[in-house]
Amino acid sequence: MPRALVVYAHPCEESFNAALHRETVAALTRGGWEVDDCDLYAEGFDPVLTAQERRDYHDTAINTAPVQGYVDRLRAADAVVFVFPVWNFGYPAILKGFFDRVFLPGVSFDLKDGTLTGSLDNIRKLAAVTTYGSTKWRAFLIGDPPRKLITRAVWGVTKFAKVKYLALNDMNNVTEARRKAFLAKVGKEMERF
Repeated sequence: MPRALVVYAHPCEESFNAALHRETVAALTRGGWEVDDCDLYAEGFDPVLTAQERRDYHDTAINTAPVQGYVDRLRAADAVVFVFPVWNFGYPAILKGFFDRVFLPGVSFDLKDGTLTGSLDNIRKLAAVTTYGSTKWRAFLIGDPPRKLITRAVWGVTKFAKVKYLALNDMNNVTEARRKAFLAKVGKEMERF
């Protein structure tokens, strides 16, 4: 059975993002995936890269030690699905810290003679399920960094994984009907992921 690592980053269990997270996990399970549900807040993930971790960053013999459990989970996955809100046109700090501390040299990429090569060969599918407070147009004008980071940077360290980016914009004005429709869309897309 293929394994999907779901990385969830929202602190409030009553949030719409929490509903998206629950539906993502349920739909993947219905679709035949074994789900490793990584709720960063519930697990108490520390997003802070320490001074020593930064000093050891390029030493692939020891750089994974502080986050070995998360590295093992990433390496065991066939797919990764990130569920998060976009805040201030970026990731929540806890998710940014996950990338800083877990997507390390020797884990997600190799660096030789100044050339970066992706090394997440095990990841064949990649997805993001997210919400934005801003409109799609405003996100576009800003350059939509979260979308680019998932569909370009994270994708770039896999071996050409299939990518799906599901976003609901304008959360400050979205209707209940649009939220329900998006939730249903996420369920449908993740079930056939």
